[in-house]
Amino acid sequence: MIINAKNWRREKLKVDNNLENKVQAILASIEQQGDPAIEYYSLEFDQQPVKVIELKVFEDYQLEPELAASIKLAASRIEKFARFQKQGSSSASFNDEFGTFGQVVTPIERVGAYIPGGRYPLISTALMTLIPAKVAGSPIRIACSPSDHPAILAAASLAGASQFIQLGGVQAIGALAFGYQDNPPVDVIVGPGNAWVNEAKKQVQSRVKIDGLAGPSELLALCDGQQPIEWLALDALAQAEHDPLACSLIVSDDSSWLAAMLDLLENKNETKKLLQQKQIELIYAESVDDLIQFSNDYAAEHLMLCHQDIGQSSLSNYGSLFVGANSAVALGDYITGPNHTLPTLAYARQNGGLNVNTFLRILTTQTVSDKGRQKLSNMAMPIAKAEGLQYHYESLQVRSKN
Repeated sequence: MIINAKNWRREKLKVDNNLENKVQAILASIEQQGDPAIEYYSLEFDQQPVKVIELKVFEDYQLEPELAASIKLAASRIEKFARFQKQGSSSASFNDEFGTFGQVVTPIERVGAYIPGGRYPLISTALMTLIPAKVAGSPIRIACSPSDHPAILAAASLAGASQFIQLGGVQAIGALAFGYQDNPPVDVIVGPGNAWVNEAKKQVQSRVKIDGLAGPSELLALCDGQQPIEWLALDALAQAEHDPLACSLIVSDDSSWLAAMLDLLENKNETKKLLQQKQIELIYAESVDDLIQFSNDYAAEHLMLCHQDIGQSSLSNYGSLFVGANSAVALGDYITGPNHTLPTLAYARQNGGLNVNTFLRILTTQTVSDKGRQKLSNMAMPIAKAEGLQYHYESLQVRSKN
């Protein structure tokens, strides 16, 4: 089935109304009881004790040579991109007639990185969450995962984890937010997770910075009629396999191309089922302007631009932009370098993805000269008076004189 872009609507996610209360109760127990509660919930939910694992050097994990080489290349490219990002965030100052004013960019000290351990070992998540923190200069980088898969441990080691705790779910977020054993609470928690982890991050963000709240994976591909159908179909399938709620949208202003894509996807029971479940949707737009409008309204996590009549500058809302059919989202998931932890559910209208700046603080400094003290105080006094803040006014007044 092909849907007209003007008739398509984003379906609301089904939410477990009891989830908020359940997570709240677990976090309250952890805050009040500490380590015993964390250890109890680990046994209760994951059927395993909490384990602090001492990481070895990467080579000691003796991974298959091909896998080891891939992880090392991915790590080097992620680090290269993070260093590129950091160039735009530096300490600096300027002088004017009133004094010296500037900013000091410093790393957040304590980082918690959550690495899911569900159906697959998410090696790439270890790299994507820990390497930017290392490049930022955060000295404490604690990795939490319910998995002790050797490839995850090796990746965490290579990415610079200072500690690895085998612990998952809400209890892992609680341990990071409230502290565990000799570890005080972290300052920022990053990394994706299931609905329980997401809700836990949501509830602790009043005391700990988080990278964002992630929903199911999204792909939006804007295509003209010249694109390789099999390639784009596989891109859609790749994102749909993340989880049963993941969604891939393929949108085109070429109805014949969409019909050919539909034939391909309906040819196999497995892919036909994904169409029926709306994990893959084919959408027809009547014009290039409609394609652009649809994209900017949807604000996709992953946006593929495969249309020669659409320029990058026309597209404003996306987590990461993949230009051309060569630029598979799967490459971005693993090895190109830009981070794969990205906003979903239209949050790309407000925020970008995880990046080195997530782990940096911009602090400001101001040194006012004698001339600045007098002149700026005189100019600020009317504002303080208008606001009715008497002691603000007097603090300025006393400085306004020679």
